[in-house]
Amino acid sequence: MAKIGSRKHLKRFKAPKNWPISPKENTWTVKPAAGPHSIEDSLSLLVVIRDILGLADNSREAKRIINTGKVLVDGRARKDYKYPVGFMDVVQIPASEEVYRVLPDLNGRLTLHPIPKENEGFKLCKITDKTTLKKGKIQLNLHDGRNVIVEKSFAAGDVVSIKVPDQEITDNFKFEEGSLVLITGGKHIGEIGKINEVNINKSSNPNTVVVENDKKATFLTLKDYTFVIGEDKPAISLPGGK
Repeated sequence: MAKIGSRKHLKRFKAPKNWPISPKENTWTVKPAAGPHSIEDSLSLLVVIRDILGLADNSREAKRIINTGKVLVDGRARKDYKYPVGFMDVVQIPASEEVYRVLPDLNGRLTLHPIPKENEGFKLCKITDKTTLKKGKIQLNLHDGRNVIVEKSFAAGDVVSIKVPDQEITDNFKFEEGSLVLITGGKHIGEIGKINEVNINKSSNPNTVVVENDKKATFLTLKDYTFVIGEDKPAISLPGGK
């Protein structure tokens, strides 16, 4: 049995609110290992297999499935049951040909959205920072912990579409007025809309964005909560067929 303060386990009632698990089912859950996503923005692979997808009845069965390399995350077999699975990651179960993308629902919980096969070979990644290297090359720091070296310039806040697992950039979606965004935080989390206006604050206050949803209603959200998913239409499959 896990002990209080265990590095591998966490009491369910203390789990982040965006974890889609019930605190009443069991006392303990598995905490994600340190990795590309923070604990607040990820789920352990065991929780994904056992609690969300229901492919195992207990942790022993889930570990067996994972240890045999039967689960891919972003195109690579992951055998660590604590591996952190987070926003925009692609989870594949080759044996059953099931493919999912990790997205937030309207309640802010991380969900695994089934996606068509043509969506499985790429993911969208937000550029959180960039660094100029020698010989004019640029390193992009992406939201999922990846670092990609490129020769052309991209802007922080833009989103790139990359092939997985080889990380080749195939498209770029700019953070600008008219772009289609998915809201990743705040009270509008999970909603889709177009950028109407970007408000850049010269003070220490965060930058904000005015977003218009499909009902032509507008709302204000933080720039950090916006994730570009396309121009006129989403580049990825979304819940509800949007």
